[in-house]
Amino acid sequence: MRNSHNVFHLAIPCDSLIRSVEFYVEKLGARLARKYDDRITLDFFGDQVVCHYNPEKIDRHPEIYPRHFGITFKERKDFDAIINRLEKTDLEYFKKPFVRFEGMDEEHHTFFLIDPANNIIEFKYYKDTNMMY
Repeated sequence: MRNSHNVFHLAIPCDSLIRSVEFYVEKLGARLARKYDDRITLDFFGDQVVCHYNPEKIDRHPEIYPRHFGITFKERKDFDAIINRLEKTDLEYFKKPFVRFEGMDEEHHTFFLIDPANNIIEFKYYKDTNMMY
């Protein structure tokens, strides 16, 4: 099991480190941990996301399924805070906020964004926190 002192790591491709910093740091609020000529390392809501400069690996026709990543918030206030933050940016939703599985145990609020390199990111909050996993 994951302990709170462990960090999940995800590496994704990007075609511009500058645009990746603008998207993840300036607009979403991630913290830039390190920057190199070929990658940036981010503190992405407590986990590590590394954007590797590799334009040949960009998905030119992204779809939500089967590949996306994101954050599942335990607290509704944190989910609402990211929506409020987005309202102050020019970011557009890939899929606007909606409720999935309404009335079921798995009911959750969710939305999707797409970064400048076509990586799809989901943000969600489960009504019943026992359903987070």
